[in-house]
Amino acid sequence: MLELSPQQMQVMERLFAAGFRPIAIPPYENALCMRKGDCAAVLAPVPNGGLRLLAPPSYLVEGNLSVKLKRGPGEVFVWKKRQVEATPEKLKELDSFRGEITEILDMPPKQ
Repeated sequence: MLELSPQQMQVMERLFAAGFRPIAIPPYENALCMRKGDCAAVLAPVPNGGLRLLAPPSYLVEGNLSVKLKRGPGEVFVWKKRQVEATPEKLKELDSFRGEITEILDMPPKQ
């Protein structure tokens, strides 16, 4: 289990207040994964600091982190052999998720 500093706990409280929730995602069960809607991100502690993105936020396909790929004329989110069309709505949701989590992670700690 991850031990969080008081500063990291502040970040977690902000994430919870904004509607983010922890999620276990294979093979990242020991990492700190946060979900909101159909998007998720894997976070890592910053030494003597808060939290940072370990990888770019991702759209969830069957509860797993996906990769966005070009397929034919469009884009899809892929996990293993499963794929979901990257519709404008899904891309907007992922972009909004990325912006919101980045903003929270970049907030200075409360004194």
